[in-house]
Amino acid sequence: MADVTYLAPRDLKEVLNAMKKWKGRAKVIAGGTNLIPYMRLGVLAPEVIIDLNGLEELAFIKDEGRTISIGALTAISALASSEMIRTESPLLFSAASGLGSPLTRNRATVGGNLADASPAADMAPALLTLEASVHTKRGGGQGREIFLDEFFLGPHRTVLEEDEIITRITFSKPKDPARSSYIKLGLRNSMAISVVSIAVRLEMEKRVCRKARVALGAVAPKPIRAYRVETNLEGREIDQGIIKKSCAIAKEEILPISDIRASAEYRKLATSVLLKRSIQEALKGGHT
Repeated sequence: MADVTYLAPRDLKEVLNAMKKWKGRAKVIAGGTNLIPYMRLGVLAPEVIIDLNGLEELAFIKDEGRTISIGALTAISALASSEMIRTESPLLFSAASGLGSPLTRNRATVGGNLADASPAADMAPALLTLEASVHTKRGGGQGREIFLDEFFLGPHRTVLEEDEIITRITFSKPKDPARSSYIKLGLRNSMAISVVSIAVRLEMEKRVCRKARVALGAVAPKPIRAYRVETNLEGREIDQGIIKKSCAIAKEEILPISDIRASAEYRKLATSVLLKRSIQEALKGGHT
C-alpha cells in the first residue's frame, strides 16, 4: 500500500473539517473490514485516512419513542447482542448475527456496511424492509436524511458526497407486530458473502396481508426492495397461488450476475426457492 496521511479526529466537528479540507482525497475508516482489503488490492489509494474510532458519540443504539436510532459506528456485534434490536427488529438481529465471524462482527460497523454499498451488504435487506433512513453530515456541517431505498446507486456507489459521512440510521417502530423472516444463502454456513439474501416483513390482519416489505441482496447491482412482489402480496389472503406468482415476479425484478460464488441462473432459481420459504416462514410466525 502507498504511504498515506493518517488522521485521528477527536470529535465529529474535526472529522467534518478534515473531510472538507481533503475532499476527494480522503477515506474514512471505522472497522476497516472493507477499506484495508481494497487498499491492499490497489482498488483504492486515498491520500488521507480519517480514523473515526475515537468518536464514541456515533456508537449507540437508542429507543427514541417512536423510532430506533443506531449510530453509524455501532459494531455489528452490538446489534447481535442487543435485546432492544432482538425485540423491535428480529430481522435486523438475525442479519447481524449471521454477518461474518465474531472477529468481523466486532470490527465491522453498521454505517460502514451500508456505505460500502456491496450488492451483498448483510445489513441492507433487513433495513430496507424496515424502511430505514440514513442520516448524514458533511463538511460545513450540513446534514440530510436519505431513505435507504434511495441511498444505493450501484456496486460500491451511493448518493454520499465526497465530504459526507453517515452519522446514524433510524427506523420507525412497527405499530403492530409483524411477521418476518430472514434467509442468507452462502457457500458455507458461516463467514460467507451471501449468494442470495432475502428479508420479508408481513403485517397481517387475520389472514389478509395488510402490508408487505420484501428486500433482496446479492441479486442486483445494489440491495433492492422487490416492489412488484410487495404489491402482489398486499391486500390479499396469501395462499400458495399468490406465493407462486410472487416468486415468478421476483425472478423478473432481479438482475443477478455470474461470479465465483454462483451463476446468474442459479441466483434466479435460489431467489424463487428462498422467497417461497421466507414467506411461508413469516406466515407461520417467523420472528414475530
